[in-house]
Amino acid sequence: MRTIYHPLLTLDELLKMDERRKNDGFYPRIKIGRIIRPGERGKVVIFPTTIEEKFYHDNRDLSNEEDQTSGGSGEGEEGDVVGYIPEEGQGGQGRGSGSEDHGEGTDAYELGKILAERLKLPNLKDKGRKHLAQPKYDLTDRNKGSGQILDKKATLKNVIRTNIALGRLTDPATADMSELIINPRDKEYRILSREQQYEAQALVFFGRDYSGSMVGQPSKAVVSQHLWIYCWLMYQYERRVDTRFVLHDDAAKEVSTFEDYYRRAASGGTTILSLFKYINDVVNNENLARDNNIYVFYGTDGDDVGGNDYSKVLASEIEKMLGYSNRLGITIVNHRTTSFGTNLESSGLLTKYDQLIKVDSFDNTVTEERLREGVRKLVS
Repeated sequence: MRTIYHPLLTLDELLKMDERRKNDGFYPRIKIGRIIRPGERGKVVIFPTTIEEKFYHDNRDLSNEEDQTSGGSGEGEEGDVVGYIPEEGQGGQGRGSGSEDHGEGTDAYELGKILAERLKLPNLKDKGRKHLAQPKYDLTDRNKGSGQILDKKATLKNVIRTNIALGRLTDPATADMSELIINPRDKEYRILSREQQYEAQALVFFGRDYSGSMVGQPSKAVVSQHLWIYCWLMYQYERRVDTRFVLHDDAAKEVSTFEDYYRRAASGGTTILSLFKYINDVVNNENLARDNNIYVFYGTDGDDVGGNDYSKVLASEIEKMLGYSNRLGITIVNHRTTSFGTNLESSGLLTKYDQLIKVDSFDNTVTEERLREGVRKLVS
């Protein structure tokens, strides 16, 4: 019996195939779904999705018919229970009782590359401060007479120069190359040399409001955006990206893993100032701005304590952050004007630092497509 094998393609290969549909006059069908969470060693779990067109094999006019759903052809009568959808907290995020991720594990760097191409995200041309990395050895130096690899093109030039100087090569068109004299010193080699490398690296602070009003969809929207941004930065900085996670209600606290960052919720009030002051103190006390390109991305529903003195101190801490960060991206998940948004507008920082600070606002009903549009807004 003949066995038929069907090779599995990578996400990048599938997207390239889907892109070729444009040449045939069709729309691309594959969409990158929600990133669920980052895994170990720079992996993320994503769900690529597609919608297939429906084909009808009759000539009935369906334009006036109501949308109907049809059941399968298996056993059982109409109304029989065939399965249960787990409630919140039972199996978590619809993943069932096991620990298996029913998505595709993809390197964050590769996904960042795909995002940069598909969403037309900007490339960072100047990544700012760099640090001395591990030196590497490369065939960059040259030596005549001996070495590791013969540079044939440079050697031929030297041989021709020598023979022209000796009068043995007057007309290149009729010259007999076998009669040329080769001086051992004409041979030019590439040799290994130690090269110092200066590499840029990024440190990203992801922060979010985890007060009682942020439970559910607002938190999911913020974290989804932060994961897209994380993948983009992994691509931009060739995987040299460190992350730190900060949560706040009335007070800010740092957590060590993304799982804590994603899942934690509190029922306290909201003091947005506490997060900005905490990050500023960490950067200053640990001297992090010296060797890192620092990015800060923060999400909230915008409810804050307010007040004149409070607003001034908040604006001062944000301006201090803009003094060392490459980008401050703020996401506000609310359908109305918020006290935090009002404080930002009245501070004048959005105009003064328009290249460093970006704000994206939307309501709780945001779609995946709108989230990705927001990512472009925050990083462009």
